Amino acid sequence: MWPSSVSNILGLALLPLVLASPLEKRARGPWMALDTDFPDPSFVGDPNGGWYAFGTNGNGKRIQVASSPDFQKWTLLDKEALPTLGGWETNVNHWAPDVIRRNDGKYVMYYSGEAKSDVGHHCVGAAISQGTDPSGPYIPQPNPFACNLDKGGSIDPSGFLDKDGTRYVVYKVDGNSIGNGGDCNNGVAPIKPTPIMLQKVQEDGVTPVGNPIQILDRDDSDGPLVEAPNLIFHQGTYFLFYSTHCYTDPKYDVRYATATSVTGPYTKTNTELFKTGEFGMTSPGGGTVAGAGDRLLLHSFCRQNVRCTYAANISIKGNTVTVL
Repeated sequence: MWPSSVSNILGLALLPLVLASPLEKRARGPWMALDTDFPDPSFVGDPNGGWYAFGTNGNGKRIQVASSPDFQKWTLLDKEALPTLGGWETNVNHWAPDVIRRNDGKYVMYYSGEAKSDVGHHCVGAAISQGTDPSGPYIPQPNPFACNLDKGGSIDPSGFLDKDGTRYVVYKVDGNSIGNGGDCNNGVAPIKPTPIMLQKVQEDGVTPVGNPIQILDRDDSDGPLVEAPNLIFHQGTYFLFYSTHCYTDPKYDVRYATATSVTGPYTKTNTELFKTGEFGMTSPGGGTVAGAGDRLLLHSFCRQNVRCTYAANISIKGNTVTVL
């Protein structure tokens, strides 16, 4: 994603005048799940019916963790999910974690870590839970999962389990990090590509199989980038959720593309599922959707330089996603 401490480019004037009401009073649409800086949320269920969410560095943690018994009310945990580091990464700027449950009951966390060899740019790392507790701790693999530092680095990983049991990871090549300035450093020509990549992995979730393939990239309607990919399969269709524009921009949003094959081609619907001005949100993005396609978490600016986490229920009918 980009840092959790953002500049004043997004002023208080853009923030919603009214924050989310208590759960029992909320109207249609998303509700605030975590009233604290918890950007780029992802989540995973546990076998007991509970939920765990993970967020970009903040509140004194490299990787933040929250829990919920019912997906309605969430509690930030005083726990560091990633207490140790891989030798390739610095100790700052850990972004956009995502967690999946393996067949053996352990969990894999994918995350964006800053590369020691190219400070300011990121690689995707992978870490495996020490036990079967979704909240961790997670032990990082010694080498990064994906880097592409010559193209700007790699960020925003998300795991996906296909209908046939094959595992994949999607992530963004962070081309705008080596752009020529302007909006999110990629608003001045020549514009750098920010492709979304699909990498097949072994059952362990961390060993790549073959080379990654590109399944999406930005176009002019997306502004300087596409990012925050999240892939699900629902009744014969693959849905690739993603965000467009710069995360500090009021045009930041959540959109989705569809395909009949996991490798694509993916067709952009250009539907803004979440955007500034709707549901009282400002620059909403970084969304993660449950595999069942019925709920999601995302972030939105709730105060200046603070991105709170919001939860929502959704419905998918055919190729159309609707916020409930």
